[in-house]
Amino acid sequence: MGHAGDAALDRIEALLGELRATDGLTERKRGNFARGSRAFLHFHANPSGVYADVRLDAWERFRVTTRAEQRRFVALVRKALVRKALVGKALRPDH
Repeated sequence: MGHAGDAALDRIEALLGELRATDGLTERKRGNFARGSRAFLHFHANPSGVYADVRLDAWERFRVTTRAEQRRFVALVRKALVRKALVGKALRPDH
């Protein structure tokens, strides 16, 4: 399954817009997002649809072809970012 090209990314532009508006994510290049300095998510496409690979505890793949799939995915990403931020805050020593 190859990385998503412009045509596939065009089909999920609404999803990309929601991800761009999400605190904690930076779009390095179209369709490739980082959290801090680390790669966090990118997209693949094949005839069965568009898929997102996201680094949760490990890399996981989710189908994001339909708007319903995209809504669920955005909720999952935002929840993961909040969880990672809370864990990071808990690990920092108090000054």
